[in-house]
Amino acid sequence: METPPQYKFLIVDDSVFARKNMGKVVEMIGGVVAGEATTGREAIDQYFKLKPDVVVMDVSMPEMEGLEALSKIKEQDKDARVIIVSSLGYEELVKKALSLGAKHFIAKPFQPDKAAEIIRFVLKEIK
Repeated sequence: METPPQYKFLIVDDSVFARKNMGKVVEMIGGVVAGEATTGREAIDQYFKLKPDVVVMDVSMPEMEGLEALSKIKEQDKDARVIIVSSLGYEELVKKALSLGAKHFIAKPFQPDKAAEIIRFVLKEIK
């Protein structure tokens, strides 16, 4: 039986706790955490260095917000798959993230099973 590809993830959040929790979700679905970043600026650098299959990125971060980083990544790689994560579950924020090219949105605090379902949905596009 053929083993499925192991998808590489970049997890971006200024909270160590949040990165660890999302890392557990990524591993739960068979993915690998290729890298982590704590600011939007680091996220951009790591994205182009690691070329992950999926970026899971928080919105509120120091130095550069997640939506600005999303926008800059999409400018240079229109095929980038970014899932935005935020405790600011405001409808306007979700709409803005999606209009900038985010593939999906996970609201904090997230249930691991629900987050895994959203990530799997985004991974289905990769084939």
